[in-house]
Amino acid sequence: MLLTIDVGNTHTVLGLFDGEDIVEHWRISTDARRTADELAVLLQGLMGMHPLLGDELGDGIDGIAICATVPSVLHELREVTRRYYGDVPAVLVEPGVKTGVPILTDNPKEVGADRIINAVAAVELYGGPAVVVDFGTATTFDAVSARGEYIGGVIAPGIEISVEALGVKGAQLRKIEVARPRSVIGKNTVEAMQSGIVFGFAGQVDGVVNRMVRELADDPDDVTVIATGGLAPMVLGESSVIDEHEPWLTLIGLRLVYERNVARM
Repeated sequence: MLLTIDVGNTHTVLGLFDGEDIVEHWRISTDARRTADELAVLLQGLMGMHPLLGDELGDGIDGIAICATVPSVLHELREVTRRYYGDVPAVLVEPGVKTGVPILTDNPKEVGADRIINAVAAVELYGGPAVVVDFGTATTFDAVSARGEYIGGVIAPGIEISVEALGVKGAQLRKIEVARPRSVIGKNTVEAMQSGIVFGFAGQVDGVVNRMVRELADDPDDVTVIATGGLAPMVLGESSVIDEHEPWLTLIGLRLVYERNVARM
């Protein structure tokens, strides 16, 4: 069994693979203050409930793949793998790790590991050219060329950030549940805010993706647009440009990177 861990700024998603199949997954909050020992206890609690794994930490785990956008959490997870999974091959995505995707940006080291991992999975599953839209703390748009190269992208404020900003900065506004309103024209403040978030972000996605597609290919139909991330379902039904929804894109990418590197260890 392969344990994959995708550490985002807000949430950490864990997936358990049996071969190519994801058989279990968990989502927890990302807390930069957690120590390696606390993370180990948390992992033991989650995986101890799965029937395919043993009661002891590490039982049934044959490999680990990790990517993180929070350096302090990556540091603690590195200690977890060393102290509690010392005999298990572990791949932490960082410079020097083989991904199979060339990074054609001005400074490849500044590209988030999760964005590269998403590109790896997009190339494997759908080929290029492609655009990956990841709805996380930020909404990121990543472009993959026809030859499977990562060539750059777009970063915009995420849905949750925007909702929180409205609640904090708007004198008569408050934090709301992000849900589709009854109509575009809101009949009350909550529905008006929901409309602005849901339809506003759908319009942003369509606008940005259409511009990216025109730069990627002469024929827009040649470009596959893939949505992922925890908040993707909120926009899927309102966007006209998304071709595929793969909620476990990053975890799949981690599995692929693990397979490409474990033989070299």
